[in-house]
Amino acid sequence: MMETVIHPTAVVEDGAKIGQGVKIGPFCTVGPAVEVGEGCQLMSHVALAGRTTIGPRTRIFPFASIGHIPQDLKYKGEASTLEIGADCMIREGVTMNPGTEGGGLRTVIGDRCAFLANSHVGHDTKVGNDCILSNNVMLAGHVTVGDFVIFGGGSAVIQFARVGSHAFVGGMSGLENDLIPYGMAMGNRAHLAGLNIIGLRRRGFTREQIHDIRRAYRLLFADEGTLSERVEDVAGEFDQHPFVHEILDFIREGGDRAICTPRDPVSSAG
Repeated sequence: MMETVIHPTAVVEDGAKIGQGVKIGPFCTVGPAVEVGEGCQLMSHVALAGRTTIGPRTRIFPFASIGHIPQDLKYKGEASTLEIGADCMIREGVTMNPGTEGGGLRTVIGDRCAFLANSHVGHDTKVGNDCILSNNVMLAGHVTVGDFVIFGGGSAVIQFARVGSHAFVGGMSGLENDLIPYGMAMGNRAHLAGLNIIGLRRRGFTREQIHDIRRAYRLLFADEGTLSERVEDVAGEFDQHPFVHEILDFIREGGDRAICTPRDPVSSAG
């Protein structure tokens, strides 16, 4: 049985639920509606507030502010939540806010995510599994992020934008449009700069799968016809390719933002 250890200088308010084997370091504060899963570690000076749930074995480092009221002037105290998954790493100075009535009342973080120093997750944002936010990354409110997404240091994502699974946002980029799955965005304002080929290789995609995704990308962002026409053309050519259809479904689903596109048309040859 794992022993729960709470430093004598920490303040854990009545009503907080602390799992087995949790370690709460000096000068931490845990609010009355917070739930901390088994095996979690709060290193020191961590502030947990609101209706916040933290999954097992997540580690939170000094001066992180987790679950305090949203930075939204429309917020009127509604009973919203912040849900953080298992095995996450939340480094120094990270801020995460719960949801609002205008966004479904929930901010949700998946499993095995890493939030490096001073990164921010805004209200009503949804982050998938196995994502990495490098130092000083800013996700505005109502952002949706798929699985295995990496954000380079200092990058920012505008509110209501979507970022598809396995995408990469380069450091210091300002993303104001939706980024397709497997895509790579660079610059301020960010443009689609190709595919996250290195990430795909690291995650075990085969040469053939990468070739098909690259071919579909070239067809989708060529200069012939409209994007909707090219989507249907690619759907017909790659009718048995689930990775390509993930991109097509993302585009068809649409959202509040336009699709991030290349600066120049892509050659469809090769």
